[in-house]
Amino acid sequence: MKSRFIKQSLCALVAVSGLAGALTVHAKEQGDWLVRFGGSYISPKSNNHELVSVDGKMGVTFNFSYFMTSNLAVEVLAALPYEHDIELQGGTKVASTKHLPPTVSLQYHFMPEAGIQPYVGLGVNYTTFFSEKTVGPLAGSDLDLDDSWGWAGQAGLDIPLNEKWLLNIDVRYIDIDTKAKLDGTSIGTVAIDPWVYGANVGFKF
Repeated sequence: MKSRFIKQSLCALVAVSGLAGALTVHAKEQGDWLVRFGGSYISPKSNNHELVSVDGKMGVTFNFSYFMTSNLAVEVLAALPYEHDIELQGGTKVASTKHLPPTVSLQYHFMPEAGIQPYVGLGVNYTTFFSEKTVGPLAGSDLDLDDSWGWAGQAGLDIPLNEKWLLNIDVRYIDIDTKAKLDGTSIGTVAIDPWVYGANVGFKF
C-alpha cells in the first residue's frame, strides 16, 4: 500500500508541475497563514521490537503554518486518531493501539516566489497512545504504552494553483519510542520511528 500511495502522489505531482509553470506565481509572504489537509501513510521501521512489530496505516492529517518571514514558518501537524495493529514477528495479531502525533516544526522555504516551492523543517513530536487492546494469544492481558517525545524532520513541495489554493506533497521522519508494559511488567521499548508520506491540498489566507 505504501508504494502505491507514494507512486500515486508522485504522479499527481508530476502532472501538475507543468501546469504550475504556466500559472501566475503567488508568493508566500510574512504574515500569511497556510492550512494543508489530506492523507498520510505512516510506515514504522522494521524490527520495532524483538518480539512484536507495528503495521503501517493510512490516515487523515492536517497542518497549519504561520509565516514569520517569506522564508521562515512555524508549522503545527495534527491528525485524526491512527489505529495500528501490533503483531508477533510471525505475523499473529496480538494487540492494537490508537495514537495522536502532534508535531511542531520550524520550516525554511527556499523559493517562496517560485512556481514550485520546496521547503524543509525540523521540530519536536509528542505522540500519545490510548485505547490499547489485546487479542489472540494476549487476550485479557493489560497492555500499556507510554507517551513519546522525539525529534521530527521533513521535506516537502508546495505547488500554487492560484492566489489561495495549492497542492502539496511531503515526507517526514519522526522519532517515536514507547516503553511497553504487559500486565504491569516491562517488556522493553518499541522503536516505531516511522517515515510518513503525505499528499495534501492547501489554502492560504
